[in-house]
Amino acid sequence: MNRKSVVLAMSGGVDSSVAAYLLKSEGYSVIGITFKVLPKSSCGKQSRKSYCSSDATDDARQVCQKLGIPHYVIDCAKEFKKKIIVKFLDSYKRGLTPNPCITCNERIKFPLLLKKAGEFNTRYISTGHHARCGYNRKIKRFTVKIGKDRQKDQSYVLFGLNQDILSRLILPVGDFTKDEIRSVAKKLNLKSFHREESQEICFVADNDLDKFLKKNLKKDIKPGYIKEKTGKVLGRHYGTCFYTIGQRRGLRIAYGKPIYVTDINHRTGDIVIGDYSDTLRKRVNIKEACWAIPLKPKQKRLKVDVKIRYRHDKAKAVLNIFSPGRCEVIFAKPQNAPTPGQAAVFYKNNAVIGGGWIARHKDKI
Repeated sequence: MNRKSVVLAMSGGVDSSVAAYLLKSEGYSVIGITFKVLPKSSCGKQSRKSYCSSDATDDARQVCQKLGIPHYVIDCAKEFKKKIIVKFLDSYKRGLTPNPCITCNERIKFPLLLKKAGEFNTRYISTGHHARCGYNRKIKRFTVKIGKDRQKDQSYVLFGLNQDILSRLILPVGDFTKDEIRSVAKKLNLKSFHREESQEICFVADNDLDKFLKKNLKKDIKPGYIKEKTGKVLGRHYGTCFYTIGQRRGLRIAYGKPIYVTDINHRTGDIVIGDYSDTLRKRVNIKEACWAIPLKPKQKRLKVDVKIRYRHDKAKAVLNIFSPGRCEVIFAKPQNAPTPGQAAVFYKNNAVIGGGWIARHKDKI
């Protein structure tokens, strides 16, 4: 095995492009990999800034040519549809708000990178995520840490990576701010310097989620009533899948003051609305938890910082640990709209120590 070699996931964006340059500058033999997660017929329909577009693949290829490194395109569309898109649609059918990027990292991107590293006989794998990875000698584990650029930090979406992956992962972009990365790309005249940062769900064309859900869920879309928490009916809606906890806009209800979605009952089809205070939660149940640190035998409580969504400040909390896979978050201060289906990620000293999936507050875990 070539111990100074690395397989790098390249989206065509500025971060992975500069990651290729940084790795090569450090003496690594770099192999660029672009994953094709959609059928060829769909790639041309994505906007240019989407990482699944044909333009993005072309940009990644051109960056590799400029840097003198090999580039391969890996077709994983069938696996992606089965493990990501189908799960994504099923979550919306059940009144949840999924995060497909985290699931993709756990089930598609990083496992495939590890597989390709084996095929190419390379020691390391790498991506352009804004985060840092290293070995913690005290706990004898590899962990993900917050990146230098706190505004662009992506440690949240990496919480589910196991030790096999983390022990071989290099995250060169994590030691730079986004402005510094763009500055490097500009000096190198990399084509990706001009690419806009994507905020889209990569497989949703034109970022039109409602259109995507209407097309793919069809008969599974469940209309129903919009109600107050008292049960009073205020109006009707066209499907629970078009709403999320904490949503304020698009409710089409004249109420005289701001109202928010506070609950979604996918079984009855009811959307419950209330004041901002009704979105606040002091306690949140977590299922399918995983840990980057070893839990002590019979450990029941743990002080942590918690992020309940990607764009969310960490909040101080205590975990009540029921089992390795189940726990309860008790926040020091109530948090706005913890959303079932989203991830809650646990931090200690800016390192990811674990995380899991937010359950409905009424669900048994």
